[in-house]
Amino acid sequence: LQGLADEIIKFKAYPTDNNVTDVAEALVKKHPCLREQGSFNGCYGWKISLKYKMANFQSTLRGLGCAEVTINSLKNKDQDKSLAALNVKRPKRAEVNYCPQHPQGETTESLEQERIALLSEIKKKNNEHTVTVKMEKTFSYRRQEVLQGQPLVAEFRSRWPALFTGKEIDKEFLRISTLPLLSTFFAELDRYSPRLMEIFRGKGGVAGRKIRHLMAAISKEDTIHTRRACVLKSLCIYLNEDHEKLVKEYLDTDTEAQKSMEQTVMGVYVIQKEGSEPEDDPEDIGVLLEGVEVLSGLGNIAMACALLFGLIYCLNLSYPPELKCSFEVLQKILLNLDGQRLSSKAQFLKNKLNQ
Repeated sequence: LQGLADEIIKFKAYPTDNNVTDVAEALVKKHPCLREQGSFNGCYGWKISLKYKMANFQSTLRGLGCAEVTINSLKNKDQDKSLAALNVKRPKRAEVNYCPQHPQGETTESLEQERIALLSEIKKKNNEHTVTVKMEKTFSYRRQEVLQGQPLVAEFRSRWPALFTGKEIDKEFLRISTLPLLSTFFAELDRYSPRLMEIFRGKGGVAGRKIRHLMAAISKEDTIHTRRACVLKSLCIYLNEDHEKLVKEYLDTDTEAQKSMEQTVMGVYVIQKEGSEPEDDPEDIGVLLEGVEVLSGLGNIAMACALLFGLIYCLNLSYPPELKCSFEVLQKILLNLDGQRLSSKAQFLKNKLNQ
């Protein structure tokens, strides 16, 4: 059991019930002599023993100062949630580096000085390499701030302005998940698009009419950006979600646009010039979080959606309930992050894609 726990902890400090079940089943499969005669699956007792062993291991790691475990200690919890089982912070979306340790030789104080230095470094021209090096160095400090402090987006942006660029979001996502965000997102979206469009066009009823209305934009301007935008919007409709909750479109003359944007918790905004044709480029495309315009001038809707998804990981945000299924498909089918556990809607779509 100790050896198994040693191996499990190399991958996860908080293994799920399914993870422990898989380990127990693999144990009795490799060593049939360990199979339990009175157990319904031959390994239930091993599973329970492993869970207790992992709990003891977590206590040991907490005493040694392991960041991923100490963040859940009672002294680091709010008073109204000061129970061991409440508000446990653990990877939920296949994050590999969820709460990393500080680099060897670094402390919270030294990394705070690096953060302050970053504020001046980003103002210098042609200084991307230095900024990237410092962002890499302060990754653990930034993650612990996000997980433990749960700061408001506006406050966090003022402390870490260097993060809020397309390149740095892509790099931060790579640090967290070990997966390059933008290249994977667009490659998989383009790979699935032909089959997705076939599935969407076969949808009936009101949802089908909405999808066909959106897809009409492709016949007017069949570009890669138009195609990607139509597929992402149609995905929301196909999953019985409102695509206007994801992509909010405004006219540049709309006096209520600013007020509406300030009330948006999470989404992509598109500002069109009044009187422009559908094929004309928008005035601006960006990302809104907690009413704050965190990114602007992104060029196309697909890029904005990809970076919004990246920011959800970077800031450890929850998916909005009204778009939960759409983001699940992007995560688990498009990017194949934790793709083994799917909701019924996502599983149905995946089955359709594989037909």
